[in-house]
Amino acid sequence: MGEWDLRRLRVLRAVDECGTVTAAAERLRLSPSAVSQQVSALARQVGAPMLEPYGRRVRLTPAARLVLRHAAVVFGQLERAEAELAGYLHGEAGEVRVGAFATAITGLLVPAVSRLREAAPRLTVRVVEAEAAEAVRLLAAGDVDLALSLAVVGPVGRGSGFVETELLSDPLDVALPPGHPLAGTPGLRLADLAAEPWIYGAAGPWREITAAACARAGFTPERAHTAADWTAILAMVAAGLGVALVPRLASAGRGGSAVVRALPADLPTRRVVAAVRAGTERTPPLRRVLAELTAVARTLQSD
Repeated sequence: MGEWDLRRLRVLRAVDECGTVTAAAERLRLSPSAVSQQVSALARQVGAPMLEPYGRRVRLTPAARLVLRHAAVVFGQLERAEAELAGYLHGEAGEVRVGAFATAITGLLVPAVSRLREAAPRLTVRVVEAEAAEAVRLLAAGDVDLALSLAVVGPVGRGSGFVETELLSDPLDVALPPGHPLAGTPGLRLADLAAEPWIYGAAGPWREITAAACARAGFTPERAHTAADWTAILAMVAAGLGVALVPRLASAGRGGSAVVRALPADLPTRRVVAAVRAGTERTPPLRRVLAELTAVARTLQSD
């Protein structure tokens, strides 16, 4: 039977709705002869007449109605595809997979997704929790479309196959046990804690961040305990096992009995970044998700 020509099907639909070839031609901005030619070509392809006289008008034959019934399904699907594509091109539809570490999920990603569910409900965000370095590996492997990570983890940025956007400069505060002699000291400096037992991870970006912040303060922290989970770290600090640097995103609302102090004189921070594979940065859904993440980060930064 050959390939179906959508133009012929649309002409047949117009004739059915208008009742005459002339009226269909006016709607389609074609000549009556062009409409007749399209209908005749469709009849030859199908092997059955498409129209029959009906008084001064014409009507579809049973074969034509069968064809048009199936064509209606095709037209409906195409219209849905056009609507979905329009939403995609405006960043209002599609799917974006985001790999992110835990505190970025709670502090940045969840608020951004909540905003998107209101503003663009047809845009789906799928979250994959991963440590900062693992999120970048997932991005490189194509398992996620966007990675929330830390700038310290390595090859993110120009020439690496990724495009990076800095979202947030997250302040690092110090967590002290309750009753610690320095807990209420005005103008507390990181160097004041050089002799304290420290709690931080054995490897990964947080070990590097802690070591780098202490090095800038002039000392190497003695790691007394090893932990990576912030709830565990804050519980250990509260129990008097040591002190720890904690990002504000991690400590907000869950410091417990540990005393969390800012370090305004030192201003240690960590850089939270969003990375995408080079070449995908202009994809509308990705741009929309990144815009919401940026807006949430801007609000956090101003607070």
